[in-house]
Amino acid sequence: MSSTNTIVQLPDQSTAQLPRKHYLNQEHTLKSWLLTGDHKRIAMLYLFSITFFFFIGGAFASLIRLQLLTPGSDLLAPDTYNKVFSMHGIVMIFLFLVPSVPATLGNFLIPIMIGAKDLAFPKINLLSWYLFIAGGLFILAAMILGGVDTGWTFTTPLSTHYLNTHVVTAALGIFIAGFASILTGLNFIVTIHRMRAPGMTWFRLPLFVWGHYAASILMVLGTPVLAITLVLVALERTIGIGVFDPTKGGDPLLFQHLFWFYSHPAVYIMILPGMAVISEVISTFSRKRVFGYTAVAFSSVAIAIFGFFVWAHHMFIMGISNYSALVFSLLTMLVAVPSAIKIFNWAATLYKGSITFETPMLYAFGFLGLFTIGGLTGVFLGSMGMDVHLTETYFIVAHFHFVMVGGMLMAYLAGLHFWWPKMTGRMYPESISKLAAVVTFIGFIFTFFPQFVLGYLGMPRRYASYPPEFQVLNVLSTAGASILAVGYLLPMLYMPWSLKYGKIAGNNPWQATGLEWQITSPPLTENFVETPIVDHEAYDYEWLANQTEHEVKTVG
Repeated sequence: MSSTNTIVQLPDQSTAQLPRKHYLNQEHTLKSWLLTGDHKRIAMLYLFSITFFFFIGGAFASLIRLQLLTPGSDLLAPDTYNKVFSMHGIVMIFLFLVPSVPATLGNFLIPIMIGAKDLAFPKINLLSWYLFIAGGLFILAAMILGGVDTGWTFTTPLSTHYLNTHVVTAALGIFIAGFASILTGLNFIVTIHRMRAPGMTWFRLPLFVWGHYAASILMVLGTPVLAITLVLVALERTIGIGVFDPTKGGDPLLFQHLFWFYSHPAVYIMILPGMAVISEVISTFSRKRVFGYTAVAFSSVAIAIFGFFVWAHHMFIMGISNYSALVFSLLTMLVAVPSAIKIFNWAATLYKGSITFETPMLYAFGFLGLFTIGGLTGVFLGSMGMDVHLTETYFIVAHFHFVMVGGMLMAYLAGLHFWWPKMTGRMYPESISKLAAVVTFIGFIFTFFPQFVLGYLGMPRRYASYPPEFQVLNVLSTAGASILAVGYLLPMLYMPWSLKYGKIAGNNPWQATGLEWQITSPPLTENFVETPIVDHEAYDYEWLANQTEHEVKTVG
């Protein structure tokens, strides 16, 4: 991009000041926030909301680990324990992990990254947040009224049994929140197709945008299947039609097919945006163009496509034919290939890079280690022989958390720390944030790695008690959870602190190449004074060096 096309000059960081008017201080009334059409403010509303739900889900997780300190049911009765782990899974998956990166960072950054002034449908974007809040309130109501004891998977015929707890209320909450996910995905797809700035071709898009585009396809095509499935469960409970309950002529295996047809792609709805964050962070802090940009971009699309064809590997012990299981085992192995492409290409990007170890990079390294372990153990579970032994044990719990918490949550924290200066105009304390990243990684390893051993030894999941010989590993896991909790609490303290006391960040504190770093921090309400013209590819650090050199001479 030539200097005549630069929207905002990169300022001298020592004299950078917050702009007088930006999206945060344009208006201060509650009405201006609750009725906003600004994608950045909606992203902040999502950020506050999912943080609230994260702490609720974390409280349930704490109860689980405290219960498992001892072999007997000393803290919670078995039926109460069932409700606790069920609500933990429902809240964390549907109210935190699914919307975490797309609804916050994606909402905030995608229009800016492609040179647009907003998403294609601002009112629909705001509606998605209201639907998300409504869904969350129904789930909280189910929790207050007595909870759900079927697990987050709503397994039939447990979920269709009339004596069960408030399944319909929780299912209605997930149904409503699912529409928020659909509307967000639709908005992203239309925006990326129709609102790119002049010169922003598909292969000049940041990989952050590619990852969200692939995840949006999964949101739009997969979420309606879950919605239909939960409607059928509700109808079976309320009016007694026989769809899934075998006592009424239904087929519980049909529920498994429908539920996992959505819920395995949902793993990629959660992880693809996280992978998109990691591409941006690794490129910036190794000062290199992402190795194999095209391969990484198309691997996101490949993961989205393959994601719809691997659901039955969750059903190897549930009665599907051996031939079907063989096909799904092969497809499960194949879906590992595009994920491996990303890992190897990130490693190649780091090779001979000018690596610096800022906080976002530490979280990104944590992601690489934990997600790789989670992915490799997923290959174990894709093998039928191993899966028969490991299914319904704590090996599954450990694998899932290494991918979703070790991978997704580390990526989310990497992205939040990376773009926090752009979102708020302020820097957080670097030393404490680095400590938080290290503590989180150590706590996670101590929490979930022992569970691989527990699962291999045969400890079943979802039991309130266990044989005494498993206690040592469970105590180690609970101790690790205490460390992990400290790692998660620290950012919740220093990030709000930074809003008032943090050092002014300047427009581009990381010297990154994306369009979002070429505008003011925090951004203007309209993002750009004029529509930018793009004539360089993503991650062009030579262009950035030339721009910076030109501007220093101009200021001087």
